[in-house]
Amino acid sequence: MTYENSSSRRVGSYRWVVCGLLLFATTINYVDRQVFGILAPEMERIFGWSNTNYTDIVFWFEVAYAIGQLLAGRLLDRIGTFAGFALAMFFWSGASMLHAAMAGIVGFSVARFLLGLGESGNFPACIKTVAEWFPKKERALATGIFNAGSNFGALLAPWLVPLIFVKWGWQWAFIGTGAVGFFWLVLWLRTYRAPEQHPRLSAGELAYIRSDPVEPVTKISWLRLLPHRQTLAYVVAKFLTDSVWRWYLYLLPLFFNQQYHLDIKSFGLPFVLIYCLADVGSIAGGWLSSSLIHRGWSVNAGRKVAMLACALCVVPVAMVTQISHMWAAVWLVGLAAAAHQGWSANLYTTASDMFPTQAVGSVVGIGGMAGALGAMGLLKLTGYILGHSGSYTLLFFIAAAAYLLALALLHLLAPRLAVAKI
Repeated sequence: MTYENSSSRRVGSYRWVVCGLLLFATTINYVDRQVFGILAPEMERIFGWSNTNYTDIVFWFEVAYAIGQLLAGRLLDRIGTFAGFALAMFFWSGASMLHAAMAGIVGFSVARFLLGLGESGNFPACIKTVAEWFPKKERALATGIFNAGSNFGALLAPWLVPLIFVKWGWQWAFIGTGAVGFFWLVLWLRTYRAPEQHPRLSAGELAYIRSDPVEPVTKISWLRLLPHRQTLAYVVAKFLTDSVWRWYLYLLPLFFNQQYHLDIKSFGLPFVLIYCLADVGSIAGGWLSSSLIHRGWSVNAGRKVAMLACALCVVPVAMVTQISHMWAAVWLVGLAAAAHQGWSANLYTTASDMFPTQAVGSVVGIGGMAGALGAMGLLKLTGYILGHSGSYTLLFFIAAAAYLLALALLHLLAPRLAVAKI
């Protein structure tokens, strides 16, 4: 019996406890960022905002997220995952609660900016933790599991936020959800340590985690990362597809409100279905590439075949504005959300496929910045299109085409997902 085949019985499973912490953090991350989107129709009514006012406010989240992603990845590579993740959670949970004190466009723009700055640390920290705690053959699955937290958060928000809103008002929706982050922070500080320092990690599991070829330990500057085709491949793919996912988070409540006349009390079941499908897609996408690699496929083939399957599943969403039946639209958007999350689980993992562990946080941060820049552009385009035509048709066509274009460019720039020679 080979070491790999018997590993599940011999090496232990504490690394999956760490993955559970990442899942919980990502769930909180998405609950906090979704509160404003779920409340959007009500906030427009309460404060007299237009669709353009709303997109202008959420635009500032993306500005901060772009800045923060770049800084967060570098900070994590410098001070480590333990301190960096704790700092990010503390900052964004406080910023989420701060929304309750705001009362106008400028105030909410400031609150969104601060939230974006703090939340930017989550995904670089999660990806860096996975790179430290999992061998390459398990990273896509681990990434798919923690990335499912984005769907759990997006799933919880449509139930939780309306409940709090109806019972206590919009301010408590921000205070209550933001407070959960401080609970996670206590768990993190009490239970997390680096693998080599963790008292509950067996020697066998540590050896399994470190079973990939040893990478040289060295500091890697941004300037050494930027010239590589692998960096550009990752950045371009994030720019094109992260923007679509963030657009879904911000605009789907308004789309279903304006197209199918759903109000905040009716969001629950349709959005739960959409994000349940997204959860399935996140785990299934990670499982697919990991399964193909376990069966002998190359990392390059396994990742890209899984990403192609996801990209093709997004295409039908282009027709959603032509559908009169609300539940048919829900299923179509749900399929696109599932495909995005499966795509995202594999795209995140390509960063650890193509770069040494000590550079992963920085690369993911650069990619996250690119995704935020893409979201900024798409939000401005959305405000312009909705302000002049009121139609979502062109926007959904952009969403449908983005993934196939991203995969084509990724393959062109990184045809073998070869490790960058830094």
